[in-house]
Amino acid sequence: MDRKEQISTTSNLHNSQLQLGRSTVMSRYLTFLFAIACGVAVANIYFAHPLLTAISDDFKIQHSIIGAVISITQICYALGLVFLVPLGDLINPRKLIIGQMLLLVLALLFIGISPTSTFLFIGMAIVGFLATVTQTLVAFASTLSKPTERGRIVGIVTSGVVIGILLARTFAGILTDLSGWRSVYLTAAAILFLIMCLLYKKLPKYRNEQSHLSYPHLLHTVLLLFVQERILWIRGILGFFIFTSFSILWTSLVLPLSAAPYHLSHTAIGAFGIAGVSGALAAMKAGNLADQGKGQRTTGIALFLLLISWIPISMINYSLFLLVIGVILLDLAVQAIHVTNQSIIFTVRPEARSRLTAAYMIFYSIGSASGAIVSTYVYAKYGWNGVCILGATISGIALLFWAITFCKADHEKGGV
Repeated sequence: MDRKEQISTTSNLHNSQLQLGRSTVMSRYLTFLFAIACGVAVANIYFAHPLLTAISDDFKIQHSIIGAVISITQICYALGLVFLVPLGDLINPRKLIIGQMLLLVLALLFIGISPTSTFLFIGMAIVGFLATVTQTLVAFASTLSKPTERGRIVGIVTSGVVIGILLARTFAGILTDLSGWRSVYLTAAAILFLIMCLLYKKLPKYRNEQSHLSYPHLLHTVLLLFVQERILWIRGILGFFIFTSFSILWTSLVLPLSAAPYHLSHTAIGAFGIAGVSGALAAMKAGNLADQGKGQRTTGIALFLLLISWIPISMINYSLFLLVIGVILLDLAVQAIHVTNQSIIFTVRPEARSRLTAAYMIFYSIGSASGAIVSTYVYAKYGWNGVCILGATISGIALLFWAITFCKADHEKGGV
C-alpha cells in the first residue's frame, strides 16, 4: 500500500468513526482546549517537584528518600497507562475523559487535606493513576484530526503537556510561598473542575470501531503491539531515555537552588519552569517535520542538543544564566523527540491509537520514576556534579542507541 492509499484508508476510517458535523473537526479553539486540558491534568503529578523540601519538612521525610513521592506517582501513572488509557479504543472517549477528570478532582482535594504522610502517598498514587487522562486526550485529538494535519495537532496538544509539566513548578512555587503547599492541590482541583466543564460542552460525540473487544482482550492487544511493532520499541526506548534525563534535572534542581549560596524561594525556583516553556514552544513544529519525513533528522539533532545541554546545567554554582540556557536546550530537545515519537507511532495503527499511546507512555513513566528516585539519591551522595554526570550519561546512551538503530534501519533499507 503506497502513501496515498494509506492516507485515503486512514481518512475513510476517520470519517466512519465520527458522527459527522462541524463539531467533530479539530478547530483551533478545540485544539487549544485539548492542549490546556492536557497541561492542567498532567501538572498534577509534577507539583511536588519544587515542593519536596516543604513536604519533607511538614511530614518529617528525609531528603534522601523524598524522591519516592515522585516515584510513587509515576509508578501509578504507569499502571494507569496500562489499565485506563487503552479504554479509549473500547468505550466512548468523551465519557472516559470526563469520568477520569471528575475523580481526579476528588483525589486532589484528598491530597490537600492529608493529615499524615500515609494519606499523602495514597493521594499521590491515585492522582498518578487518574492523570493518565492526559494521554487519552492526546490519542483522542489524534483520532479527531485529519491525516494531513495530525502531526501539527499532536505537536500543539503535546506541547500543552510539556508546558503544563514545566509551569506546574512556577504555579506550585508561587502558591506555596503565599499560602503553603496544600493550597497548590486545592487550587488545582478547582481549575481542573472548570476545564472539565468546558470539555463536557465541547467534546464531540464518537463511535468506537473496536467496541466488540472485551476488556481482557483489549489489554492483550497492548502486549501484542510490543511484539508486532518494532518502531514502538525503538521510539519507546528513546522515550525512556529522554524522560529519565528530564526527570533527573527537574526532580533534583530544587535541592541546590534552595541551598547555599542561593537559598531561592519556592517562587523563584518554580520560575525556572518558564525558561523550559520557551524551549517546549520552540519544538512545536517537530510534528510537522515528522509529517514531512524528517523525523529521524529531527531526532538526531534533538538528542545531540539534549547531551550538550548538561554542560551549561553543570555550571549552576557559577551562573544561573547558564543554567537557564541549559534548561531551555534540554526542554527543547525532550519536546522535539517526544512529539516526533508520537507522530511516527500514530501512523502505525489508526484503530489503536489509545493502545499505542499507552504502550509508548509506559516507557515515559518508567523513565520519569527512575530519574526521580535516582537523582535525589545521587545528589545526596555526590552533589550536583554527580547529577549532571548521570544526566549526560543517560543522554549520551540515548544518542548512541538512536545512531545504532538509524544505521541498522538504513542498512536494511539499502539491502532491500
